Parts: sequence; structure tokens; C-alpha cells
Amino acid sequence: MTTSHITPASGVRPEQAPLGTPVPSVPHAISVSLPTFKDNVDYEEAAPRVVQAMVSGYPRFFVALKVKELIAICEKKFGKPSEACFLWPSRRVAERCRSFLERYYTEGPAVRIVEFTIYAPASEIRPGAPKQVKVFATFFVKEAHGIAKQFWQHAGDIVSSRLATHCLRWLSLKAEEDTAAAAATAAPASIRMPRGNRHYSSSASAATTTTSAKTPAGADLTGAVSSLGLNDKEEDDEDRPVEEAVDGMDNCDYEVYVEERYGRNLDLSFAPKAKVALRRRIASQVAHHVRSNWNGASEYVTEDDVYLYPTGMSAIYNAHRIALTLFPERKSICFGFPYTDSLKVLQKFGPGCYFYGHGEDADIEILEKEILEKTLGEDVKEEDKIVALLCEFPSNPLLKSANLVRLGELADKYGFMIIVDETLGNFVNVRILEYADIVVSSLSKIFSGDSNVMGGSLVLNPQRKFYKGLKAAMETEYEDLMWVEDAIFMERNSRTFQQRIARIDENTEALCEFLKAHPKVKEVYYPKYVTTANYLTHKVEGKAGFGGLFSVIFHAPNGAVQFFDALPFYKGPSLGTNFTLACPYTILAHYYELDWAAQYGIEKNLIRVAVGLEDRDVLLGGFQEALDAITDEQK
Repeated sequence: MTTSHITPASGVRPEQAPLGTPVPSVPHAISVSLPTFKDNVDYEEAAPRVVQAMVSGYPRFFVALKVKELIAICEKKFGKPSEACFLWPSRRVAERCRSFLERYYTEGPAVRIVEFTIYAPASEIRPGAPKQVKVFATFFVKEAHGIAKQFWQHAGDIVSSRLATHCLRWLSLKAEEDTAAAAATAAPASIRMPRGNRHYSSSASAATTTTSAKTPAGADLTGAVSSLGLNDKEEDDEDRPVEEAVDGMDNCDYEVYVEERYGRNLDLSFAPKAKVALRRRIASQVAHHVRSNWNGASEYVTEDDVYLYPTGMSAIYNAHRIALTLFPERKSICFGFPYTDSLKVLQKFGPGCYFYGHGEDADIEILEKEILEKTLGEDVKEEDKIVALLCEFPSNPLLKSANLVRLGELADKYGFMIIVDETLGNFVNVRILEYADIVVSSLSKIFSGDSNVMGGSLVLNPQRKFYKGLKAAMETEYEDLMWVEDAIFMERNSRTFQQRIARIDENTEALCEFLKAHPKVKEVYYPKYVTTANYLTHKVEGKAGFGGLFSVIFHAPNGAVQFFDALPFYKGPSLGTNFTLACPYTILAHYYELDWAAQYGIEKNLIRVAVGLEDRDVLLGGFQEALDAITDEQK
């Protein structure tokens, strides 16, 4: 059984995706189907039946197969038998990975970095398009692979699946051209070499590289690159219908055909314009919400204050890293229970952090007395001061909204920055920037919606006192690492984000009202019901809603399992998709620290739901069906 492409506004539910397959069933999907509660538990325990079924996954947790293929080429060409590697989009990122390994894995030999340059084949050279692509391999002993994977997961400055696919395609075409050139040289002049189909050049591979290890260019890589299996016909299919042209293609064929042949993706030379469009779109949305009593509201933030990153976690990691360039000895504060990797970033990069996991108003007074009051005075050491406070608005998965007004007052009084992750609130619903020094967001979520591209953004507040220092740090530290094809897709997907958010807000509120009134439901976590006053303080006037995410727990001991297994919508990691997507969040995010998470109200059997664009009746009917499956109610 295969998944079908989702039409979110349809009255028909999508068929359930098989375990381990992409969600949605498109190239570069960023979620994966884990359709039962046990599948999620077995995924965390690395059960063979789940591991063997996985052909996709969230890119920071599951290294995409195309990225693994490119890694295998690098390891074969540049590595030693005792070594493994990860690939990065820049040398600076590779060096930061090396520093992370040297800090957390001290038993192995020196970590080394290899530069891998892949040149465009002749058939791909055109004005404005990239002529070469560089990736950087950090090599380490195989025993340190788990530590390197932590850097990949936490920092988020990853090589995307589209970048890896592009590199593999170039390697393949270059090998084909070299083979054809060699054959032409050896063939008699009277023999005409067959020409390949101009739309479907065959893709099996070799490489042109430059490397700090001085490995000879053109070494044999053909065995490490699998053929894309594209057609090699004389037929010109300029006018062939899509259905006929794609008949019989495998997944890789279809990807190249749709994205390049039929213009779903633009020419790569359009990428700089796509990135400008993204930055302007974000800046205008943020500026539009500034209160009229702020000076220069219409020019409150410009595209020059917006920075793009390859993932949302990269934006968080780099916000923390940039803040530390101003005050490298100071610790951070994590206020509220955040997404798991956000806390790990504060703990593992830099001097460490203080954690206030409940994130409620009462915790602010405790925070001031326990930590902040000790940071004032002439004799206070630099390492005792605070660099920044990070919080989510609202938080994941309990949807709590922090009192940003009060936290901002403390920041001004005690001299630290405020960094807010507004992914769940999103640009349309909440007004955040005027209360923060830095606002970060995962563009992979509802801003994109299609669940087929990763990205993140960071916005600086020009009216906060640390702005000049942060801006100067950005001038020297920032790298644009969003791959060009990802930027083009992100720009395309996000053109309708305001309209989609409005519909999803309405769907989510109706669904939460339905669930909250149901006798089998113990609690619904949703900004309308949780720390409501704080959310309303920052909610944009007018039709803005409460977002598209909620979490739910049930009275019945086994209610979560029965509900989740019966829920007739897609189930997997991620959120902010145009289609409804659910997961047993605590199992996926905190399986090996369940008792610790429970201290902060994160119950083991919590189900998190990201609501999509489906017809409301379809949503209500599907959730009623799942509720009907709960049979062991607690008396």
C-alpha cells in the first residue's frame, strides 16, 4: 500500500501511510509514518522491525538516504577504515563540529576536515547557476559517531536532502560525460555516438574534487553512487502529457521530472531573489503587527534584520551562539519547558544554563530571587551574569505562554537579552518582536506547510539595546547556508501562509472545543485554555487565532494508545503541516527521561496534534471515531 498525495481541503481522509514511509509521499518529505503507539515506542528502542522499515524521517534525527549516499562516497574516497564522517554546508560548521567532538569525545585521535568540491557537468553550466558546490566532511573515529550525530541534531546546520541529491546528480552526469568523452575519443570517426534524451540524462556517477587530504581528483566513485535510472531515449517528449511521461518512473525519476521538467521548482539562478522575497515577507509580517506607539512602526524591522537558516533549530542554535559572542562567559536561562533540542543547545554549547521548566508567572519571581538579584553589583563576576533568556511562545507541548512583558522588564533591569521562539504562535497570530532582542522561527512548520523543505529564520529587534552588538556580530559570523533549491521551495510554499493559518486556527479551535467537552478527555492544552492572559497580551488584534497545535490526555489508563491507534489521520513527527499530523510527543521526545519530564507536567501518554486544512466535518468525524475506540475508561 502506498500513500496518496494530500488534498488538505478535501472531504476524503488520506489513507494511512505504512510504517517508515515518508509523510507526505513526496520527495524530501520531512516527516515519517509511525502509525501506532507501539511503533513509536519501538522506534525509540530501535526495534529491528521499525529500523528496517525506515526510509524517511525528520532530517535532524534521521539522516536522509541521499545524504547517507553522499556520506558513503566521501568515506570511501577520503576516509580510513576506522573512520566515519558527517557532511556540512560550510567549513565553519565543520570546524564547530570538530570542536564539539573534541569537547565531548576525548578518547580518539584528532578530528580532521576534508573539503569536497563538486563541479557542474557541462550540461548544467548556464548563466546565474552555481558552477560548483562544496561540502565539508568532518572525519572522526567510528566510536564517536553518536557524539557527531548530536551536533547534527542540536545545531541543525545540516546538509539538506535536496543539496545531497543535487551533488549526486552532478557526480552522476559528470561521470556520464567523462565516459562519453572517452568513448568518443576511442571510437572511429565514422561512428556517431547516440545522444541521450535531453530531458532525462542518465544519472550514474563519478566526481571531481578538491580536498585538504590531496586525494587525486577523478578517483573511482562509480561503485558508491547508485543509478537514478532515468530514461535514455531519442524521443522528444516536449508535448507529452504528464501522466504518460511519468508512467513507470521510480521515485528519483519523478523528483527530477516534476521539479525540473514541469517547473514546480524554478531555475537555481532565481534562488537569490527567492531568499530576498522570504526575508521581505517575514519582515513585512513582523512590522505590520508593531503597535502604533512604537517609533517608526512601518520601518520597525527591514529585510536586513532577517536572517535565513537551513533549519529552525539552526536559527535557535545560532541565536544562542551569536549572543555568546558578546558575552562568552555568561550562562543562559531556559524559561518554560521547551522543545527538547532547544534546551540541549543551551546546556551543551557555552557555559551552561539555568532551567525553569514550568514557565509560569510565579516562576518569574523565583527566578529573580534565585539568580538575577545576584548578578547586580560592581564585584559580580562575568560568569555569574546572564547572557540571554530563551523561551517559546507558546511552549511545546503544553502550549504555555510566558509573561514576556515582565520578562522584558527583568531583562532591562539586569542586562540580558530575550530570545523567543515563536514557531507555535507564528507571525500571523502573535506580536512578539517588540518584546525580544531576537525572534527565531522554524519555517519548516506552518510557514511552509507542505512538509517538504526545512528552514529557519532569525529576526533582530532594531530598538533593543543589544542590537548594535548583535548586528556587528552577524556581519562577521553569519553564513547563508540555506540551499538554493530549498529556498525556492520555501518561497513558493509560503506565499499562502496567512490564508492557511487562518483556516487552521479556525479548525483547531473548533476541534479543541469539541474535545474539551468530551467526557473521555481529561485535559486539552491549548493557548485559549492555558496561561490565557499572557497569550492574549500578545495576540494580534482582529481575526488572529490561537494557533494550530494542541495536546490532549485522557482519563482512561490506556486511552492514549487506543485513541492514537484509531485516529484516521497521518501520524509522525513534526507539526505545522497542511494536513493533520499527530504523535505521542513525550514518547518521541523524552522516552529515556520520562520521570524528569513528568516533573514539569509532561505526561507519558500525552498526544500532540497539529491540525491541518481538512474540512471541519472530516476532522470532527475522525476524532469522534478515535474517541469511540477508547473502551477502558477509568471509573
